[in-house]
Amino acid sequence: MVIALQNGNYEEINLISTYNRKPSIMTNVPIIELQGISFSFSPDSPLILKSLDFKISEGKIGLIGPNGCGKTTLFHIIMGLLRPTAGKILHNGTHVRSSDEFKPLRRDIGFLFQSSDDQLFSPTVLEDVAFGPINLGHSVNEARQIAESTLEKLGMHGFEERITHKLSGGEKKLVALATILAMEPKLLLLDEPTNNLDLDILAHLTDILNELQLPFVIISHDWDFLAEITTALYTLENGQMLKCKEDHIHEHRHVHPYGDRPHHHNE
Repeated sequence: MVIALQNGNYEEINLISTYNRKPSIMTNVPIIELQGISFSFSPDSPLILKSLDFKISEGKIGLIGPNGCGKTTLFHIIMGLLRPTAGKILHNGTHVRSSDEFKPLRRDIGFLFQSSDDQLFSPTVLEDVAFGPINLGHSVNEARQIAESTLEKLGMHGFEERITHKLSGGEKKLVALATILAMEPKLLLLDEPTNNLDLDILAHLTDILNELQLPFVIISHDWDFLAEITTALYTLENGQMLKCKEDHIHEHRHVHPYGDRPHHHNE
């Protein structure tokens, strides 16, 4: 639960209901389906992704794999920032190829970049968060209300007039997430959101993601974080998506020097 401004009063609300955008007609068509996706950066370089098939429609999915295996590349392909060497991307069952066809996809999918500085560009926090709603056709006043409400729900009341580039790395990460949630996406792609976060911001982000009733795929090397927020774990190996066994998702409990302190685990 978080405290938010509702009808002129501060009330306790649940992010699950706030961001739960149930479609009016339930279908079995995934939001995103990848069919036979292959990718290399040049004709002479090896394939990073090899005839990869994957569907995303619900659940909270963790994606692991060594650096350079193609995790971020996969997200960029889904968003149309990179074009696959072969294969199809389907959005709600429709094959998307052109820039115009990717626009509805980008409306439905919120992509949190690994570096918040790549996502935030306005002078103030409020302007950054309101930018998306304005581009969706909301008036300036409506966009401001949406931005203020979104920041409130993320526990960031009072940040509206803060200068974005002067925020801490963790604060920038939360503002970047707010810019996405303000657009009411149906799916989130989160690329290494816990990088360089202090313990307080990490705990706050964990609470936010646990309360959101939105499907997401999250790239992370932090196994303990993934154990807390995901319902399924996949690994990207040899260009393929492989589902890990359920017992691979667990909280680490062990003894080593300084083991009584929260810490990070690499793969």
